[in-house]
Amino acid sequence: MHALTSEQQLSIDIENLLVARNLRGMAQVQKALSAGYVYRAAKILNDAHGEILISTGFPVIGTFETDGPVGAIALYNTLQQLGKKPVLVCGNPLYSKLQADFNCISLKVNDLEGAKKQALEIFEQHDIGCVLAIERPGLNAQGQYCNMRAEDISQYCASFDPFMNFAPCPSIAIGDGGNEIGMGNVIDALTQLDIIPSITRCDELIVADVSNWGAYALIALLAQWHQQDLLAQIRCTDIIAYLGKHGSVDGVTRRNEPTEDGLDLSQGEAVITQLRQLTGFCPKNEEKQ
Repeated sequence: MHALTSEQQLSIDIENLLVARNLRGMAQVQKALSAGYVYRAAKILNDAHGEILISTGFPVIGTFETDGPVGAIALYNTLQQLGKKPVLVCGNPLYSKLQADFNCISLKVNDLEGAKKQALEIFEQHDIGCVLAIERPGLNAQGQYCNMRAEDISQYCASFDPFMNFAPCPSIAIGDGGNEIGMGNVIDALTQLDIIPSITRCDELIVADVSNWGAYALIALLAQWHQQDLLAQIRCTDIIAYLGKHGSVDGVTRRNEPTEDGLDLSQGEAVITQLRQLTGFCPKNEEKQ
């Protein structure tokens, strides 16, 4: 066997960190993926020319959950800082809340054919370098969108699946439960979980205990390659407070509170610190400021 390169080993260390808590079985699902997926996904982003579409927003009780948008905004800001052209793609009510502050595209809710037409038009009229979905509901084998409670939420969901299916460029997906876009890559491994799985695929899938953390992992590698401590600039508390003012809820507790998937933000901040340590930007004995 060939020895792992330092970048391959770093990617594996990051991949293991993302599922270390194993909150919803992603540590088992990870085994179905070819190691090095965080590195490969980050390389896609780093090499992408043109616009980078970032879709997020999981509908919960008439609004959207905090997991997904926090990571999407962090990634958007990072890519913009690096001179890239990120675009947030989401349905209402999230789109109406973000459009004033970000470059956004609106998806029609519960209109798969409309989404397909929209995707094909955008790919024809724009130079798209990458398509990324973070915590986006993915179609299941019955053509429905279901949440973690196995409830059919199709009537509330905007469809991003066609953007993945017809993308003329590399696609990335981040998920934490099995019902998100991209989980079609590991469909067989999802049978062991209590979830109605998504069948929508992507080029590179990142699994994490919380989807936001997958975005931080991508930023960590971009930071190392560009020799900028990009993660130190991520203010999770500010982003989640911004979303909270616009009506976000925790996807697990369904309350308007500054948490993600039932976890205090300190959990995500700890992951950021560990990622900064792995990439050499934060000494392991450094106290959190």
